[in-house]
Amino acid sequence: MGVVRQYVFPTARIVIWAVIAAALVALALKGADLDPPDALQPTGEITEPVLTVEKGSVTNAVTVPGAVVTDPPVEIRATADGVVAEIEVDDARADKDVRVLWIKSEEPVDPVVQVDDETGEETVTEQEPKVTWTSVLAPVSGTVDVTVLQDQAVSVGEVVGTVSPGTLAVTGTLTADQQYRLVGATGSAQVTLKGGPAPFECTGLTIGEAPGAGGEEATGESATGAVRCAVPRKIKAFAGLGAEIEITNGSAKDVVVVPISAVLGTSQTGRVWVVPEEGAEPEPRDVSLGLTDGLQVEVTQGLEAGEQILEFTPVEDGTEGGVDCEDTTAYDEAAAVGDTTTMQAFEEECFG
Repeated sequence: MGVVRQYVFPTARIVIWAVIAAALVALALKGADLDPPDALQPTGEITEPVLTVEKGSVTNAVTVPGAVVTDPPVEIRATADGVVAEIEVDDARADKDVRVLWIKSEEPVDPVVQVDDETGEETVTEQEPKVTWTSVLAPVSGTVDVTVLQDQAVSVGEVVGTVSPGTLAVTGTLTADQQYRLVGATGSAQVTLKGGPAPFECTGLTIGEAPGAGGEEATGESATGAVRCAVPRKIKAFAGLGAEIEITNGSAKDVVVVPISAVLGTSQTGRVWVVPEEGAEPEPRDVSLGLTDGLQVEVTQGLEAGEQILEFTPVEDGTEGGVDCEDTTAYDEAAAVGDTTTMQAFEEECFG
């Protein structure tokens, strides 16, 4: 037994370690036989995603942040030349079309000339001027503030006072993209006040140019338009409250719709890339566009349900001057956005 422990067991351990070492050497040599170019050769084929055009529903609803504001005073303007003869309402509330003041206008009348038949002597008799009384009415209901004095001369169109309606409105700003989606929108909007009552209908919707936008170049998501609607008197609100304005400008059912990622352009006209058959080169096609909800867009002309198109519009690869094989970040960025053209250029130039 002592001989076995002294000679046999140590010898067996040496043999086992030798076998393990030989296996590791063989494995290392086998891995080193790979040809570097083959190791970099991609094993998968890059294909551009294709989708089948289908019909669906789309609702063009735009939601913008806003705020409650006080409606500005409305000017009262003189409607005739003359002097302020009487002020009937000042620093008081008046309804629309209530008379605020009188304007007295005098028009000269030619004198009467009489000639004596016997002596030929002329007698001139002055005539009283023609007097016209014109009433100036309140343009809206509210608190009247007259800014002229009695017996003061005024001319047509001159501001003689203001009316503060005491009403509220909700205003918000629009980006250029939102303005395109709201072309022709009228009527009302759905408004939700932060910390206020349940959503309500805000009437008298108007869409125009954003304050200060005229003559300035808009960049990025800068505001180019403004939206405004009236808060009903029954709604309790305060100037300065934050609000959310939702404007619906049309909806359509059972129409051809595609993701906005598949269309170059989102308003009126656009372009898609049609795949006529499997494996064929995509063909650009101009289409007419309708409603959009920001995720998908209606195609009103130029595309039929069942046709196949690229899911993403092709982008310029920027490889006209060749690719830089040492710039691996460019390949990663192309892969992140699905730029298969740039990826293929890298693989052909650098990997194989």
